[in-house]
Amino acid sequence: MQAGGSGKEDEPITDINVTPLVDVSLVLVIIFMVTTPFMTQSRLSVTLPKAATDETKNEEYVTITIDKDDNISVNEKNVYTPQEMLITIKQKLAKTADKVVIIKADEETKHGIIIDAMETAKEAKPKKIYFATRQKK
Repeated sequence: MQAGGSGKEDEPITDINVTPLVDVSLVLVIIFMVTTPFMTQSRLSVTLPKAATDETKNEEYVTITIDKDDNISVNEKNVYTPQEMLITIKQKLAKTADKVVIIKADEETKHGIIIDAMETAKEAKPKKIYFATRQKK
């Protein structure tokens, strides 16, 4: 007889402790849930002009965002030249079935910049071009 035990002390532990794995997985899920909404928001801060409309479209589209400092992005990718904008728009339109471009321009943006962006978008040959606005109250 052995002193002080039942003899099971020499057996190796074969069970896997999954508690740390579950803890880490839950923390990662929470982090992704919290950070995902920030990834889809535009980097440029834009105050849209007001308009009387109640139309909403449920289509895939390419978004051109222009802030009040004349910074332009296409689907969250900053572009610096009209050629770069045209190439990016063509690439994004090729991936969508609806071929729709939406221009989101700050209400303080100069009209010339908006017209230039619209002309560049027209060169990419979308089916429709919309301007994003806020609902008038």
